Amino acid sequence: MTVYRCAAAWVGDGVATDVDIVVSAGRVTAVRPRSDVVDDEVVELPGVVLPGFANAHSHAFHRALRGRTHGDGGTFWTWRERMYRLARVLDPDRYARLARAVFAEMVLAGVTCVGEFHYVHHAADGTPYADPNAMGEAVRQAAREAGLRLTLLDTCYLAGGLGDDGHVPLAPEQRRFGDGDAHAWAERWHLLADDATTRIGAAVHSVRAVPRDQVPAVVAAVGERPLHVHLSEQVAENRSCLAHYGLTPTELLHEAGALGPGTTAVHATHLTARDIALLGSTRTSSCFCPTTERDLADGIGPAVALRDAGSPLCLGSDQHAVIDLIEDARALEMHERLVSHQRGRFAPDELVTALTVAGHRSLGWPDAGRIEPGMRADLVAVRLDTVRTAGSDPAQVLLTAFASDVDTVVVDGRLVVSGGRHASIDVAGELDTTIRELWRDADDPR
Repeated sequence: MTVYRCAAAWVGDGVATDVDIVVSAGRVTAVRPRSDVVDDEVVELPGVVLPGFANAHSHAFHRALRGRTHGDGGTFWTWRERMYRLARVLDPDRYARLARAVFAEMVLAGVTCVGEFHYVHHAADGTPYADPNAMGEAVRQAAREAGLRLTLLDTCYLAGGLGDDGHVPLAPEQRRFGDGDAHAWAERWHLLADDATTRIGAAVHSVRAVPRDQVPAVVAAVGERPLHVHLSEQVAENRSCLAHYGLTPTELLHEAGALGPGTTAVHATHLTARDIALLGSTRTSSCFCPTTERDLADGIGPAVALRDAGSPLCLGSDQHAVIDLIEDARALEMHERLVSHQRGRFAPDELVTALTVAGHRSLGWPDAGRIEPGMRADLVAVRLDTVRTAGSDPAQVLLTAFASDVDTVVVDGRLVVSGGRHASIDVAGELDTTIRELWRDADDPR
């Protein structure tokens, strides 16, 4: 049994002071007033202790584009060309090494569970590996070594795009993403299995990449497991979907039976009033990725309208221009201020919910995201004595702190980060070595 002693901790819907969080076998067994009783092991946690953060949307390999796509302007679509160049040189070994470092960076930022939206399935020419899930298993290995839980959202990706006249075939640089059709995707997906730290979920990449007649087969295969989908990130996606199908992307997914409490719509940026009503009435979650959406000039989605319609909100760092889920939570509020000219569009407790329990539910971990008996012992201690946070009300720390203020991270009762350092990984060193190696080959004209 371990007792985590906290001057302040987010318990229930607010901050409690002077509490002991008792942990055994990876679970919280009690939350009680601070006691002078000497227990088996007592760990003093600094600052304010929050439940573990859930990063509900990640493409781990996109982290290698950080600091390399900002010099020439462009749009989401020009950024994507650079991403394809990088994807070309990935293999299972490189993917495992890069993802391990990226996931470790996430743990340093307080993330205890990640949803990896995984679509690089096959060799660069589209040929399946001997193990058809070798790339997915590389992601699983990386998460395990980095010390966080994983929901592997294995992604169905069948078409190269959608124009007014319909879908186009995969381009050469996209062939490694595709399985041919949804039934072949499902056959490969069924070979994956849960383990103690991994849940298997699925994703429809987007209405651009999965034709309408293929979506029901994915939905049927997934059953009650988490299903995620990129939705209306770009205006061009909406325009093509309307031109070809006569439906918005949200309407298409609704007609195909893809919306519901087990589904998460990622981005949900350019929506109609009917789209918002459909997502809310079906209790489909909406995952906002504010630091990515502003980096790629996507736009600002209608977060308050979705919340008010009934859609639970969660957060992701997506392409990892920044891995700072505290900043993503703060941006949810700040972007709404820019749009509405009003402050306080989201209360601090709503930001904590989006960052923790709502994200875990979206990823299929309903027993995580709150500090209470029976829940997984995921704890994040954020310092209140840094130049950024000194003087802050602990209840408002998400409005002042950054990832660099995270001091301690406990995942399933295991200490993974202490004093701002990962227990076993030189995160910056591994990121630097792996990313430089990838770009050396990606930029090789051969």
